[in-house]
Amino acid sequence: MTSQTSPVPLDNQLCFSLYMANIAINRTYKPMLDAMGITYPQYLVLNALSENDGLTVGAIADRLSLESSTITPPVKRLEQAGLVERRRSTTDERQVHVWLTEAGRALVRESRCLGETLTARSGMTPEQLQAFNRQVLTFLGALTAED
Repeated sequence: MTSQTSPVPLDNQLCFSLYMANIAINRTYKPMLDAMGITYPQYLVLNALSENDGLTVGAIADRLSLESSTITPPVKRLEQAGLVERRRSTTDERQVHVWLTEAGRALVRESRCLGETLTARSGMTPEQLQAFNRQVLTFLGALTAED
């Protein structure tokens, strides 16, 4: 007689908990992003540029762990909205650098309310959230480490 094991309940699976947390964060952010006139992927692009303005489209994609082809549409929409400016590299015309405009920098400053709202809703202190984020980053690093 072979014993069959029951599947682990979803709530006991870290992958499901992280998935549901991601959905909850996006639902929390959505009304604020809508009011700012941007999408979550556009928000991520703006934040990547706020860390290092003038990144190439490929570097933005790398920073966000996405394909370059996925980054181009949000960048184009941000440019149409006057939040970023795209410029071809003077040394390599295949590369396009993306720069925040003044309006883009102002929107990045305005978007700080997302983190503040997340902190308030979480019931955690900023320090607790930072510690939790460090744990998640450590976990992520372990999963993505090269053999």
